[in-house]
Amino acid sequence: MAVLRIMPDIACDDPAKAEMFYGEIIGMDVLMDMKWIKTLGGGTAARPQISFMTQGGNDTPVPDISIEVDNLDEVLDRCTAAGHQPVYGPAKEDWGVRRFFVHDPFGTLINVLQHISPD
Repeated sequence: MAVLRIMPDIACDDPAKAEMFYGEIIGMDVLMDMKWIKTLGGGTAARPQISFMTQGGNDTPVPDISIEVDNLDEVLDRCTAAGHQPVYGPAKEDWGVRRFFVHDPFGTLINVLQHISPD
């Protein structure tokens, strides 16, 4: 037996807002759209992962979702241009990531991160 995928499910009143935020701002593709459910994903074969946290690192709140991107600055620019202001960061963390926290249109706390090379 193998776990093939872990997908967070976020309750919302308008899946089109999810496509705008996660698709146009974060850069995910629409994988399924049945009107009542819209699934978005990336174009890479990622390993299934789930994290359990007592805090979000550096005494931040635990985020609901962490999304790794390949260009943090581009995503940050798209977030702020769309009116989604970071509530933490951008910050370079000791464990080798740059990241920021932002709320999606439904209030979900997103940890957007990019792995960086050590100095």
